Amino acid sequence: MTPRLASVLMPLMRGMDPERAHDVALRALRFGLAGADRSPDDPILATAALGLAFRNPVGLAAGFDKSAVAVGALMRLGFGFVEAGSVTPRPQIGNPKPRLFRLVEDRAVINRMGMNNGGIEVFRARLAKLPQPRPAVLGANIAINKERADPLKDYPSLYAAVAPLADYVAINVSSPNTPGLRDLQGERHLREILAALAATRAALPGPRPPVLVKIAPDLSPAALEPIVQAVAENGLEGLIVSNTTIARPGLRSAHRAQAGGLSGPPLRAASTEMLRRVAVLAHGRGLTLIGCGGVGSGADAHEKLRAGAALVQLYAAFAYEGPALVPRIKRELAALLRRDGVRNVAEIVGVDAR
Repeated sequence: MTPRLASVLMPLMRGMDPERAHDVALRALRFGLAGADRSPDDPILATAALGLAFRNPVGLAAGFDKSAVAVGALMRLGFGFVEAGSVTPRPQIGNPKPRLFRLVEDRAVINRMGMNNGGIEVFRARLAKLPQPRPAVLGANIAINKERADPLKDYPSLYAAVAPLADYVAINVSSPNTPGLRDLQGERHLREILAALAATRAALPGPRPPVLVKIAPDLSPAALEPIVQAVAENGLEGLIVSNTTIARPGLRSAHRAQAGGLSGPPLRAASTEMLRRVAVLAHGRGLTLIGCGGVGSGADAHEKLRAGAALVQLYAAFAYEGPALVPRIKRELAALLRRDGVRNVAEIVGVDAR
């Protein structure tokens, strides 16, 4: 099966319960039923960030494959990078069902999954089995359990566990579906966590992959500068802007009042504006930004890049459109870059934030 044919079958998936459809999709991917995109990427899309080479700047955000069930198959769909997780120290079943909702009229998703995943040991074992060389850059997104969490120990321990296996690591302190997690974005908590992580990194004898902090789009502008400063001062490499939102901007779907994190087009404007603010604050600090939130076209990716992102991630659009979305976004983005008269992605990064 080709990615295009897999996407043709997406309407059938939308007839299922959303969480069941997601599980079926992961299973199908795991067994290779979505095929692979073997076409070479347009050279104009190649870029470098975080000390890594990316075949293109379009990635899959964390949350789609929390337990690394199908990460190898996802990498073969043409993404420049795939971020697996969030993974927690111990397995957890997540929140009660139903906990995943399609907002079809808004092309959006609300989830309150609660980071259901198999835990770090299962996650590590699956990453270790991925064939080398990998067809895309691999990110690992780490978080804490809902119960018996110790952030100052858990984040460094998780980093050490995935360091030999991942190309970069993302710290999730911004999911709205784990009680108290977003509080860790506060200046004191975040500085303590990042200092503990920096100490663990310094002591590691093996690989020390770059680290990014994933932040919420609901933070106030005043909260951003202490976060950027803490990331820079502790030697981390960047930020992911942003996670899902608890805001409900102009939604039409009957599910609009469901609790949880909203992703998709309604998030795009707010996340892009936050990205611009963070890009200004990060200027001159050597930080890499990943833009996430509402990316569903080459134009959306182009906007995020111009706002300051070196790379972009998508989630909701992939859930709606399937594998054929990836080559389409890349074609559209390449056309826009040529319209801009640039030679590569890096030349437009942050031009709207300067």
